[in-house]
Amino acid sequence: MTVHGESEWLTRKKRIDTKLCSLEPAWKVIPYREGMDLSRLTCHAVEEFPTANGPADYALFVDGKMLGIVEAKKVTVNPQNVMEQAKRYAAGAFQGIGNWGGLRVPFLYATNGELIWYLDVRTEKHVSRKVSNFHTARALAEFLAADTQGARDWLTANSPDQIERLRQYQKNAISKIEGAITGGRRELLLAMATGTGKTYMTVAQIYRLLESKAAHRIVFLVDRKALAAQAVREFAAFNTPRGNKFSQEYEVYSQKFRREDFGDDRPFDPKVLPTEYLTNPSSAHTFYRC
Repeated sequence: MTVHGESEWLTRKKRIDTKLCSLEPAWKVIPYREGMDLSRLTCHAVEEFPTANGPADYALFVDGKMLGIVEAKKVTVNPQNVMEQAKRYAAGAFQGIGNWGGLRVPFLYATNGELIWYLDVRTEKHVSRKVSNFHTARALAEFLAADTQGARDWLTANSPDQIERLRQYQKNAISKIEGAITGGRRELLLAMATGTGKTYMTVAQIYRLLESKAAHRIVFLVDRKALAAQAVREFAAFNTPRGNKFSQEYEVYSQKFRREDFGDDRPFDPKVLPTEYLTNPSSAHTFYRC
């Protein structure tokens, strides 16, 4: 059957179910049945789940809580234009866990099996965005538990002045970045000239995002091993406002390095290089994860 002739039912079975089941841990797709014990649904996508406004195509349950709704369309329909239907089901959810402007389910998806649009209804402005795949049950639980307002309050109350060695323009850059993040921006570009301390400033920014709990895991990517070696030194040299090293407060992982990768004879701290945590150290790319 061609894509143009593909029914919505086939799109669900062939494309949407496949994506839900491909995650780790996988969503277990099950049909709704009257009287089912919802408290026992831990990582389940329930098909045709009833709401006051009709059955939702899928209801996502995590640890007995209805955290998501998926509105499904056939592959030829643009899913960005059908998020309103997911909102209607969220408004009519009998098992909703909260109330955000009349919507009782926090995380909504609209998909045609190829494109997926996602909306967190708890945000001040309901702006959906395209994602590469559905979130896992674990991710939705983390999203629900995240104290977004608390993170914003921490960043506002704690000035970058608390971090030593930052120049004024670096502090200004950090403040601008954090203002954009707390304002809901997701894609940012910061450009600074060579020799202005971009790496150290980024380490300081990473520390503040972790401290505020605005982020829990951060990946630091570079395109050359020399830059990765420079990052190793900056993380190792960074002193937190408590007087500790970065790695004393947060776990830091990196790729495997050799001494000659650093380009000089200065010592480096091997404790910041726990390559045993890497899945495949021999083929690891340059990254930091905090």
